[in-house]
Amino acid sequence: MLSIQENQPVEFSAALLEQFGEIVSRYPEGRQKAALLPILHLVQAEYGWLSTASMDKVAAYLHIQPIEVYEVATFYTMYFLRPQGKYMLEVCRTGPCCLVGAEKIMQHIENRLGVKEGEVTTDGLFSWRGVECMAACGYGPVLQIGPEYTFYENLTEESVDELIDALRNKAKQQA
Repeated sequence: MLSIQENQPVEFSAALLEQFGEIVSRYPEGRQKAALLPILHLVQAEYGWLSTASMDKVAAYLHIQPIEVYEVATFYTMYFLRPQGKYMLEVCRTGPCCLVGAEKIMQHIENRLGVKEGEVTTDGLFSWRGVECMAACGYGPVLQIGPEYTFYENLTEESVDELIDALRNKAKQQA
C-alpha cells in the first residue's frame, strides 16, 4: 500500500488505470458513474485512503464533477478520508454490544495501542474506531479488522490483545 499526503499530486499507475477500464466496461455507455464505488475501493487499496487529489483524479477519469465523488466518499464509512493504519479495528458500538462490554473493549484498545479513535499508531500499523451495527447482536462484543475484514466475536480484553499481537507478528513477517 502506497501512501500520499493531502494536496500531493496523484498519478494512477497503468495497472490501476487498466483495472478502472475493466470496471467501467461493465456498464452501458454514458453510465460510467456506476463504476465509482469499485474504483474508490481500488484507489483506497492502493494509497490507504482517499485524499482530495485522488478523488479529483477519479472524477476526471469518470468525467463527473468532484463533488459527486466527495458525496459518495463521505457517505460510506468504508472510505477513509485521512490516513489510517495498516490494520483498522472496527468495534460495534450499538446498544446490544455496549450492554456486553463494547465500550470497555474500545477503552482497552485505546489504552493498548496508545491512540484515540481515528488516530494512527506511531508504527503506522493500527487505527481503530467504533462503528454502527455489525449484525451480530448475539455474539457481542464484536469487531472486524480491515483491510481483510476478518470478524471476531465474544471479545475479551485478552482476546483483543491476542489479535493485536498476531497482527504485529504478521506485519513483522511481511516486512
